[in-house]
Amino acid sequence: MKLIQRVAWYSGGFIVGIIVLMFFLSGKKTSCDYGPNARTLKNIRSKEMKISEDVRQMLSDHDLDSTAILEVFLKGDVLFSESNTSMDSCKVYVVKGLTKGKELKVFVSNCNKDAKVSEVIITGQD
Repeated sequence: MKLIQRVAWYSGGFIVGIIVLMFFLSGKKTSCDYGPNARTLKNIRSKEMKISEDVRQMLSDHDLDSTAILEVFLKGDVLFSESNTSMDSCKVYVVKGLTKGKELKVFVSNCNKDAKVSEVIITGQD
């Protein structure tokens, strides 16, 4: 088999494989979260969010609401050096992110069934 024939067969199989893959993955909410930061944030977002009353009051004092915390969980960075992941029951993560011109540092306990926001530190106020 000549080189040009091998390239043609390879290209044909590659194109068919791409089409089959697009067919199976179309319409689904698939994502490729490979890094530890993305996997941790996705795991936190997938659970029921419980926000303490102290945190709700602090957010309302700074003209923010619970959507600010959700935005931090979408676009923020997990500070693994400040997190306590050695606990058995609920691992405590510190997530830092920017929302509405304010920098938030969110302390969240990531349990099996829910995620509890226990503390928020707000800096960079307008």
